Amino acid sequence: MAIAKSIYRCQQCGHISTKWLGKCPQCLAWNCFHQEPAPGAKSPPATPGRSERRPRSIEDIPALGEARIVSGIDEWDRVLGGGLVPGSLVLIAGDPGIGKSTLLLQITATLSAEHAVLYVSGEESPRQLKLRATRLGLRAPELMIYTETSLDAILATVAAQGPKILAIDSIQTLHSGTLEAAPGSVGQVRECASALMAVAKDSGIGMFIIGHVTKEGVVAGPRVLEHMVDTVLYLEGDRSHTFRLLRAVKNRFGSTNEIGVFEMKEGGLDPVANPSKLLLAERPVGVAGSVVACSIEGTRPLLVELQALVSQSNLTQPRRMSIGIDGNRLSLLLAVLEKKLGFNFAQQDVFVNVAGGLRLLEPAVDLAVIVALVSSYLEQPVADDLVVWGEVGLAGEVRGVGHAAQRISEARKLGFGSHLIPKTNADQLRRDPDLAVTAVRSVQELVQLLFR
Repeated sequence: MAIAKSIYRCQQCGHISTKWLGKCPQCLAWNCFHQEPAPGAKSPPATPGRSERRPRSIEDIPALGEARIVSGIDEWDRVLGGGLVPGSLVLIAGDPGIGKSTLLLQITATLSAEHAVLYVSGEESPRQLKLRATRLGLRAPELMIYTETSLDAILATVAAQGPKILAIDSIQTLHSGTLEAAPGSVGQVRECASALMAVAKDSGIGMFIIGHVTKEGVVAGPRVLEHMVDTVLYLEGDRSHTFRLLRAVKNRFGSTNEIGVFEMKEGGLDPVANPSKLLLAERPVGVAGSVVACSIEGTRPLLVELQALVSQSNLTQPRRMSIGIDGNRLSLLLAVLEKKLGFNFAQQDVFVNVAGGLRLLEPAVDLAVIVALVSSYLEQPVADDLVVWGEVGLAGEVRGVGHAAQRISEARKLGFGSHLIPKTNADQLRRDPDLAVTAVRSVQELVQLLFR
């Protein structure tokens, strides 16, 4: 029987077919099959030392005595849970041009002052990297630069140099000699990531790898890549704003959904120690529809300005637009206002925006959205020193949320003296004569207290 000279592999899930298919029978994606050379008969060499491992009692395994590798950049170390764990593999993903390579070069340059660091680039030449470092004002004579796309050559260099930290930009440019597929294909990304993971665990090298994202906003390549690594960081931000959020969506050694805030400047990405103060610096005073909300991102409380604009519409179907919050959540809150309070948004355009280009995912911003919408609808501004947070249910009830003390503390640091919060949270707080708290159980109480 003749051996097929080529195969067709789904770029979404890795399913293999001997002929081209319009639709993948496994993941049901369309137009995702790419032709690749059929794998050879030879099997890839076994990883050294793997066969010598034996099951052991968990009590016999020594605890990790080596401390985390701290960069000194607080926002970066915060997202990693206190620093890089030796032997861990960290994936950094983000849109093209968002600043992934810039951030990684800054971090590795800082770490190279105390640790042996090897920066491998498959996308830029040594002169281009030098030009970038000069533009960023980086002076790191100990940082080793290596431009290569062959995984075998990279692993040989790592074995010879023995770095403590390895950075790769990017995983989609690497190719392994054990596969004949093109770089960036599902098989190559999976094979290269697996080999790097094995080296990291065996040698204790801390690794950073950059991953590109697709137009759907997910990491290009097999979905298993995010399951293999120890930590997944997404660099987010609106290109029209200078702020960048580094968000941990997976972290085996720290808190998930932790964020670090950076500001893009001419000299690169600068960490923002007090993002709440910076986000509220240009907030207008005495304007209807402007409300300060408090959201918890990871373990950090953030004060942000939430804006709403309700205006008369001449369209048959009025517009509903939201930037920074979920559009479905906005529709839900509008329905609550119409059903429970009698507001009529049928002939109103509704726009909601989170100032600064941030995206808020926590349900605790529901109450702030309600206040902003009612304020704009009635053309009545709220107090300038008011901070609002709480979750709103379909029955119009205001539900309590976590981290109440942290939210209060962050607001007081920035001079906010009034708080509109759920009744359940207010009952849990310590009595403080200097703290002005307005507690509400429902959206009906909210409107009566603030606007009538």
